Amino acid sequence: MGTELLQCGSCRRRRGASRAVVFFLAAILIAGASGCGKHGHGASTDSEKAADSEILNEILAQELTLIESYGPSLAIAHGRARALVLGLRGQDQAHVDALQKGIRGVGGEAVAEPMPLEAKRPANEAEALTLAYEEENAALDQALGSAARLQTGAPRGLAAALAANHAQHLVVLRQLMGSGLAAAVPAPLESGDEPPPEPR
Repeated sequence: MGTELLQCGSCRRRRGASRAVVFFLAAILIAGASGCGKHGHGASTDSEKAADSEILNEILAQELTLIESYGPSLAIAHGRARALVLGLRGQDQAHVDALQKGIRGVGGEAVAEPMPLEAKRPANEAEALTLAYEEENAALDQALGSAARLQTGAPRGLAAALAANHAQHLVVLRQLMGSGLAAAVPAPLESGDEPPPEPR
């Protein structure tokens, strides 16, 4: 009985020591992950994070502009087209939220504002969808160009995800604008310069 108790006590001590080692290693890994790059508090003291914060704000400005470009479509479109446009704009709003979080993640501040829309106010659904299409194209181009310039992992991954999503949005918009399924398929290595389909 006494021997069994001693053995159990020894087991408990070994398990306790093992747990302590695991917790210690986890603490080191967490500290190392949070301290990747230069020491400091993010964009205010780290030039790479400061640069990434600036680039993410540029992407954010384009996303905010894109959301505004959907306004005329929502005012003019009806039925299925309006429902799809609402869905696309909702995803672009999710992009804005993710970018704001990403900027905070590198220690920066989200200061971007939407850019003025250059096109005249659309007079019909086709013109409204063309405006949204052109801004989705611009957002795809912005995300692709920014991914190569970003210096830290999480912002690069975010830019790549945004580019993929904008390419998908362009497929939906092409179909809404009258393209068949085959014509709506993205070009290989689509880069944000594909013209909208001809009105039908």
